[in-house]
Amino acid sequence: MNVMAEPDVTRSDPARIVLNTIRRPVIMVGAGGAITYANADAEDFFRASAAMLAKKTLAQYVPFGSPILSLVEQVRERRAPVNEYRVDISSPRLGVERIVDIYVAPVPEVPGSVVVMLQERSMADKIDRQMTHRGAARSVTGLAAMLAHEIKNPLSGIRGAAQLLETVVSDEDRALTRLITDETDRIVSLVDRMEIFSDERPVDRYPVNIHVVLDHVKAIAGNGFASRIRMVEDYDPSLPPVFANRDQLVQVFLNLVKNAAEAVGNSPAGEIALSTAFRPGIRVSVPGTPGRVSLPLEFCVRDNGPGVPDDLLPILFDPFITTKPNGSGLGLALVAKIVGEHGGIVECESTPPGTTFRVLMPAWKEAAVRPEPGAEGGRP
Repeated sequence: MNVMAEPDVTRSDPARIVLNTIRRPVIMVGAGGAITYANADAEDFFRASAAMLAKKTLAQYVPFGSPILSLVEQVRERRAPVNEYRVDISSPRLGVERIVDIYVAPVPEVPGSVVVMLQERSMADKIDRQMTHRGAARSVTGLAAMLAHEIKNPLSGIRGAAQLLETVVSDEDRALTRLITDETDRIVSLVDRMEIFSDERPVDRYPVNIHVVLDHVKAIAGNGFASRIRMVEDYDPSLPPVFANRDQLVQVFLNLVKNAAEAVGNSPAGEIALSTAFRPGIRVSVPGTPGRVSLPLEFCVRDNGPGVPDDLLPILFDPFITTKPNGSGLGLALVAKIVGEHGGIVECESTPPGTTFRVLMPAWKEAAVRPEPGAEGGRP
């Protein structure tokens, strides 16, 4: 039970249910500074049960002189809510790098009491970064359309002229005309890849068995670019179908597995792990939908390579960002575009040795949609 005091306010079962449903830490602080209520997320955040929290004051759980204490006093005096962003409440008890946004409001029914709601910046930053990834992908969309129209036609003329010259020049100069032809073909190939970003047609989605997709990707990789890399799987066989386009999911995970294979390189201990799991997930606002969408399905691609440099992590999904000598920097940008169009989130976590790409996606909900063959959620 999370209720510890102030019975007139907190003993209502519906109120307790609602507060425990909120996926943010919520506490009520009494006039003397004691924590008189804590929801389930607050117990997790402060690493203590409701009964333990009741035995101490808020000041004993946050760093000495923490801004959260002054905010509580300010709200008591002004009797008006206050917001504060990016407050560092790191401590040995709470852990390092605990940066939170704080909302504090008075409780008129209980004089001297205030409610404190916290939101960890790690989740807020994750959502902010995802919006940035989507914006970057949209900027490439316009660039791709312009390139296709303005560059491919002149390149065709250049290639044709080089081929004509090849028939009349000397053997020594023929190598130069072939160089022109080869470089022209390379640029056309790059533009063709960028044209994918200009495809704004609605995604045709239906229930898809993610394990069928991952097995297909694993087969392609195992018979090609990852033939010498050990690949392991950790699947949840009870997972419901994902609401997505199968072909585009294959493209997403093929890019992620190829990225992992290149990170591992020729290491004899190289390994790529594919995993699926059902998580409570987070709810995000998706353009074109009236409400917030739940993303309970988690799909991960992990490698034990050297990891991603810290300075690249915030911009890793931006176009033309790459650490490979011959890379174009479009693979992960395409992943961000496809996942974003599905209403999902893709994130990269790098803790050397190793990198994890985590994709959160919406589950399929039964509706007037005819399932595709083999679309049931578990393994076939």
